Amino acid sequence: MSLRTDLAHPLRRAAVESLPGYLSELAGLVALDSGSDDPDGVNAVASRVTHLLRRQGFAVERVPLDGRGDAVIGRLAGRTPRSRGGRRILLAGHLDTVFDRGTAAARPFSTDGKRAYGPGVSDDKGGLLAGLTATELLLGTGFRDFAELVFLATPDEEAGSPMSRPVTEALAGTADLALALECARENGDLVIARKGVADFHVRITGRAAHAGIEPERGANAALAAANLVLELQALNGRRQGVTVNVGTIRAGTRTNIVSAEACLELEVRSPTRDGMEWAAKSIHEHAGHLAVEGTAAVVTQLDDCPVMEDGPGARVLLARARAIGARLGFAVDAAATGGVGDANFIAGQGVPVLDGLGPIGGADHTPGEWLDVTSVPDRVALLATLIATCGTLDARKDL
Repeated sequence: MSLRTDLAHPLRRAAVESLPGYLSELAGLVALDSGSDDPDGVNAVASRVTHLLRRQGFAVERVPLDGRGDAVIGRLAGRTPRSRGGRRILLAGHLDTVFDRGTAAARPFSTDGKRAYGPGVSDDKGGLLAGLTATELLLGTGFRDFAELVFLATPDEEAGSPMSRPVTEALAGTADLALALECARENGDLVIARKGVADFHVRITGRAAHAGIEPERGANAALAAANLVLELQALNGRRQGVTVNVGTIRAGTRTNIVSAEACLELEVRSPTRDGMEWAAKSIHEHAGHLAVEGTAAVVTQLDDCPVMEDGPGARVLLARARAIGARLGFAVDAAATGGVGDANFIAGQGVPVLDGLGPIGGADHTPGEWLDVTSVPDRVALLATLIATCGTLDARKDL
């Protein structure tokens, strides 16, 4: 492999020198409440990201998304066009957190020298800023051997990206590969696979009757629902990694009426597309053969998030990350996770993607959320060098 790992050590030295500035900027970002339902707060973070991108020479577009704030898209042309093998690289992170307005004041940014704390410090402000720092340091070396860098920051990832998904998918559809900026796992692992998720609603109709006088004239939708729940939960364990969870059940109106209607809401997660298809087919089959005569069910798929599979293209990216880590003196590995993110939507467009390229962090979505400050220089250098090695890499072919 013709890797530009020669840049790894100079980039790490630059990352060490930039660490005080990184922490100062991170403190400012964490001080901005930016919950997914707080568009003003999200846009305050978006404005800061816009400034940092423009300072590096990116052309920046902000895309307003109703009720969620702006998506930020930065574009920077390189000097190797795609016609000569240059690659368009998508870097993706998010602006929002899970925390309500007022959390930043109640639990402000702090550091003990080894770890930094605060709402969103790891997920994803630390990762987002690592991406911005990596591009700044790499461009500072004069490196431009790529077709284009595209930097995307979405405003609603923590809410499932309901508004930004089309933006992400459109950008992914034109990219050659993607590097996602969620922070690394607590043990330092990158993320090479994420399960897909699909939500289903099942409406069961029966026939009402007086429960005391003539129950035999009824068809109990609640009883049909209860049996269906058992059948659906029994799907767990039948396919590797596929999980089915009936999360809510509603049925009936009064205790003296045979239930005429029931509703189930359930979630499916799978590490493969085949597993998702099998689960969906199984749900429809069981719903089509209810245990109570006179009842019927209608299944509606409410939403879906594509699988980010552990595929050959992602393995190419991981191999390069491992080579860079070895050059820097630390091991790089990758894990699969059941959690989803914007990387799923990128992978759903058939684009090779590697996630978890921010610094090491943990306890996301909790008051104890932390970021490993000591990991920042290594992870910024890893990411910046990985961008350099991918500038002319076709991850779909260069196996």
